[in-house]
Amino acid sequence: MAIITEITPQTKDKTRVNVYLDGRFCCGLDFVTLAEYRLKKGMEITEETLSEIQLAAEKDKAFAKAVSLLSVTGKTEKELYLKLKEKGYAHAIIRETITKLKEYGYVDNAEYAREYVISHANKKGGRMLAAELKMKGVSDADISSALNEIDETEGAKAALTKYLRGKENTLENLQKAYRYLLSKGFSGDAVGEAVQSLKQQVSGEETDA
Repeated sequence: MAIITEITPQTKDKTRVNVYLDGRFCCGLDFVTLAEYRLKKGMEITEETLSEIQLAAEKDKAFAKAVSLLSVTGKTEKELYLKLKEKGYAHAIIRETITKLKEYGYVDNAEYAREYVISHANKKGGRMLAAELKMKGVSDADISSALNEIDETEGAKAALTKYLRGKENTLENLQKAYRYLLSKGFSGDAVGEAVQSLKQQVSGEETDA
């Protein structure tokens, strides 16, 4: 048996509390569940019993919270897991919730990666996009598949055009633009082609004039 040594309100969600057994964090619960099971400081209870209470009471709440989070913006499995963990949900509940969401098609790392790459292709290159998706928990295979959806050279051209907007096409500005695009994760080949294309375009316009 263990003793509930502390029950404290969560700082990010005032409708929930953190429950501590023998001085260590055990789980998060909402006030309704706390009252329903009459849990209070000093009460003796096993960690298994408390986990069962949480599991039974919070499956639906975790799913509803996850759907709410996804309705704001898409998330990878890792991002959703961390968000639900912040809310105090137990690992077993989070895993079950994510499994159900994957079955419904609400969470799909491959699709997330594809949409992320397409929406950022004109601002960031493959190296940066891959690094960001890796941080979000997307697999190398899904990242590679997503990057195949875009033409990095076309993205570099768009980013170059935007960078030079309002600037003269001088050698100095082109050099700065080259370094800028490299810092955004575009490959040297893609940046080189973009810069060369712009030079040819400017040269053609001057000839026409």
